[in-house]
Amino acid sequence: MGYKVVVAGATGNVGREMLNILDERMFPVDEIAALASRRSQGTEVSFGDKTLKVKDIEQFDFTGWDIALFAIGSDATKIHAPRAAAAGCVVIDNSSLYRYDPQIPLIVPEVNPEAVHDYKNKMIIANPNCSTAQMVVALKPLHDRARIKRVVVSTYQSVSGAGKEGMDELWNQTKGMYVPGQEVAAKKFQKQIAFNVIPQIDVFLDSGDTKEEWKMTAETKKILDPAIKVTATCVRVPVFVGHSESINIEFEDFLDEDEARDILREAPGILVVDKREPGGYTTPVECVGDFATYVSRIRQDVTVENGLNLWCVSDNLRKGAALNAVQIAELLGNRVLKKG
Repeated sequence: MGYKVVVAGATGNVGREMLNILDERMFPVDEIAALASRRSQGTEVSFGDKTLKVKDIEQFDFTGWDIALFAIGSDATKIHAPRAAAAGCVVIDNSSLYRYDPQIPLIVPEVNPEAVHDYKNKMIIANPNCSTAQMVVALKPLHDRARIKRVVVSTYQSVSGAGKEGMDELWNQTKGMYVPGQEVAAKKFQKQIAFNVIPQIDVFLDSGDTKEEWKMTAETKKILDPAIKVTATCVRVPVFVGHSESINIEFEDFLDEDEARDILREAPGILVVDKREPGGYTTPVECVGDFATYVSRIRQDVTVENGLNLWCVSDNLRKGAALNAVQIAELLGNRVLKKG
């Protein structure tokens, strides 16, 4: 016996990935519904070898459905997640709406799986920000060994994190560079993204941080440990898919780089590619379509007493969004609902 599963936002980048990953990981689905806004009603999406017709989320009755994966943005989630929860359907939400609610668990299964039991508070589980998810996967096993005091992270985030519009803008601007008179002005991003980097993701806060940078701090504390100090600089780069992060970690106890490498090799969800030779590391192009969080460039930071540097890369549409949501659904099924 399997589950009745809803994917809300099924026509978007993340929603389509959710459908793909549910099929790839053979999630026990008895029945599945693809939802989107009314303007997408009737659109066809793929689920394995099946074709699903998208239904209007406004008219959908969640009664009798077990799990709903939401990728519809905060505004729509605010309307429909409580409807689903009230009908007895557990919502796993990819938006930022519920991440900072103390009654709603924010989960990365490799890091804090025990939090899944708190879904009963509101029948909602939050999926973290894409840049946070891959980072805490890398930090968790190291934190367990040597206790992390402080993290300094710089991100290099792909345009798919801004949705289809972001990907289209990079593509069109790049083409326009080679055709005089067909240049494309910045619309989705604050400045030209083609052949450029932009040190702003989301809005600026009074502190001078952007909201994306604040998210990484707040979410790491909630998921991993409130005592960890985090400072982030988040940068948009002209890459279609795959987020990269340069992470500097200061520990309470000394951790040798070789031991750190061994720990990470044994950790769930991580692949270590770390050869000290040209090309002996992973880049975002190489991680696209993969489930793993890749870690490379592991080395001591001799400028502090107990420091390490590492490079972390992951497919942001997968581990940063759709995959993590499906893993939460698996966790929910295995530990709580137990139907599959």
